[in-house]
Amino acid sequence: MARRIESLFIPGPAGKLEALLEKPEHGDPRETALVCHLHPNHGGTMRNKVVHRLARGLRRSGSIVLRFNFRGVHLSEGAYDHGKGELDDARAALEFLRGRYPELPFSIAGFSFGSRIALKLGCEFPDAARIIVVGFPTVYQDAQFLGRCSTPRYFLQSTNDEFGPRKELERYYDQLQGRKRIMWVESKDHFFSDALDPFETAVTRL
Repeated sequence: MARRIESLFIPGPAGKLEALLEKPEHGDPRETALVCHLHPNHGGTMRNKVVHRLARGLRRSGSIVLRFNFRGVHLSEGAYDHGKGELDDARAALEFLRGRYPELPFSIAGFSFGSRIALKLGCEFPDAARIIVVGFPTVYQDAQFLGRCSTPRYFLQSTNDEFGPRKELERYYDQLQGRKRIMWVESKDHFFSDALDPFETAVTRL
């Protein structure tokens, strides 16, 4: 069966948000998952290779996946807002997704900048099934304060992530309380550039 995908626009706090809604190729969906992309000022879009593979891995494991462009990216309206507005965008996208499929549990995922948004948003929702954190950038000064909540958190990180070095991420991870899991993907950089297939496989095993 071919991939089932819908291109749409979601009402956002700064205007419409460009989005893609993807359904599993086989079987009934087990959950919905919102996917947030990397930094808008560094070429981040919902079509980034890592974001695409994250979405596909989730879809392969039975999720209905909504990925979207933050404000000011491609066809999404508005302008970059230093993370505050982008968190509002993600909240609007999640509201849309939950409204479309209210009967399904939901997860929130993100890559790099998007992983910070996912952690912030996910911790607002104790009923979220899980937060999936990919390529978490520990380089931000406030990183240690994110993710302190009861929502289950699942981390996927490159073994040679230049923005989230292994020792720094392990130190951050160790201070988190509650249900958590970390998976390391052997790769040479933040973008899993030599390991996208193993990365996608790891997503399906979360």
